[in-house]
Amino acid sequence: MPIQFKILNSIAEIDSEAWNQLWASSYPFVQHGFLDALETSGSVSPQTGWRPQHIVGYDADEELVFAIIAYLKEHSWGEYVFDFAWADAYQRNHLAYYPKLLTAAPFTPATGPRWAISEKLDQDSTLLLGLEFLQNYCLSQHISSWHCLFTDEHNSNKLSGFKVAQRIGCQFHWHNKNYSSFDDFLEHFTSRKRKNLRKERQTVTAAGVQLQRLTGNDITQQHWDNFYQFYHTTYLKRSGSTGYLNRDFFQRLATTIPDQLLMVVAEHNHQPIAAALFFFDNQKLYGRYWGCRQEVSGLHFEACYYQGIEFAIERGIQIFDPGAQGEHKIQRGFEPTFTYSNHWLAHPEFSHAINDFLQKEKPSIIEYHNQCSEHLPFKDLKY
Repeated sequence: MPIQFKILNSIAEIDSEAWNQLWASSYPFVQHGFLDALETSGSVSPQTGWRPQHIVGYDADEELVFAIIAYLKEHSWGEYVFDFAWADAYQRNHLAYYPKLLTAAPFTPATGPRWAISEKLDQDSTLLLGLEFLQNYCLSQHISSWHCLFTDEHNSNKLSGFKVAQRIGCQFHWHNKNYSSFDDFLEHFTSRKRKNLRKERQTVTAAGVQLQRLTGNDITQQHWDNFYQFYHTTYLKRSGSTGYLNRDFFQRLATTIPDQLLMVVAEHNHQPIAAALFFFDNQKLYGRYWGCRQEVSGLHFEACYYQGIEFAIERGIQIFDPGAQGEHKIQRGFEPTFTYSNHWLAHPEFSHAINDFLQKEKPSIIEYHNQCSEHLPFKDLKY
């Protein structure tokens, strides 16, 4: 079946229902509403170094049958798979690394689907056609490379089979082993680790902080106003700059995907002092954004981790992905988990060099994963 490929300069150029129907996934970060909120708010734009270049394909009946989210990048910020050294190597050799083409959910290091193909088509042959179009586009536009970040292991292996080099990383995810409650989860800890975690939670309670979990329309305009203030202030304190995302982005989320949002709100003396924002789908909870205006010992862990675990247990959610990095998560029951990205570089010599680098890097990532596994708090690590 012939496919006509084209480039979209905005997600708004395509019907939201057709887009979401093709993806057939509850994963929040490829929903039309999420991507549109990023673009319409200006958080993702040519001005911020993220130029939308989504690749779509239509069959002879002009039905949408293929899609890859993609952005033309002028930098490597907001990606969480670091290639700054690669860019430096290009520069030292008087070559341009930017622009590059990126397939990822902007500012979101959460594993999930990165392309969608109609069930009517052969998946592998259609993906190969899409990759050929993508690579020819890069070559014709003098784009140095294509990077596909945080895809799942199966699809990453598929890309690797198509000679798009694989890179592995490590995050820390919580897995629901049919826990009936948070106390049931803690019963699988060693006595000392269980005591430490309970003490940490009690510290927050003793400080007089109350927490509540809000979803959907229970998140009011005032909650959003408070959350953005906390988020914005925390970024300023941490890095001296504002966050990647603006107020308008969060406001749009409240109307585009409200049923996939969880906000944890912390109050002290009936005044809001902190909030954490999560996304969720049928299988996973994703911890994303946090902010506070008053520091309380243990509050970050309570709002961003323990409240999320309780929510996941209540909803029967299987995996809680709290975000990138953070070895402190291990002692709280988050297990080391491999992540996957794939990289195609147009320059033959650099492609060979980076492939070689990735092969040499891999054993150290595997060893790190194994070492982290040895420090999990569970009584029986085989559990």
